[in-house]
Amino acid sequence: MRIDRIDHLVLTVADLDRTVAFYTQVLGMTAETFGEGRTALRFSRQKINLHVRGAEFEPRAAHAGTGTGDFCLVTETPLAEVQQHLAAVGVPIEVGPVTKQGALGPMRSVYLRDPDQNLVEISVY
Repeated sequence: MRIDRIDHLVLTVADLDRTVAFYTQVLGMTAETFGEGRTALRFSRQKINLHVRGAEFEPRAAHAGTGTGDFCLVTETPLAEVQQHLAAVGVPIEVGPVTKQGALGPMRSVYLRDPDQNLVEISVY
């Protein structure tokens, strides 16, 4: 077997509406409803499915909880523009810009927190 790519990941959140607002308004994702009232955040060819803490869908992570995510999102937007946008919408950068090693080589990154305190890295190759 050879894995090709990530299709989606799941975040457990405390406040669905607050999370959807953050990812759509700050990061430009699109919210969608699927299945039996489930919510996802779509971007490019991937998505983030959302579970509300205490009402998770099965199957789920053995220890699902808020604020346990740590992931990297790649953008083609210049990092200076990303920084300007984050400042304009009042989202503080926790770390960066810094040089990191991504799956495709060196990249420049900034780190921020979502409403559940997940660590979100935004990177440019």
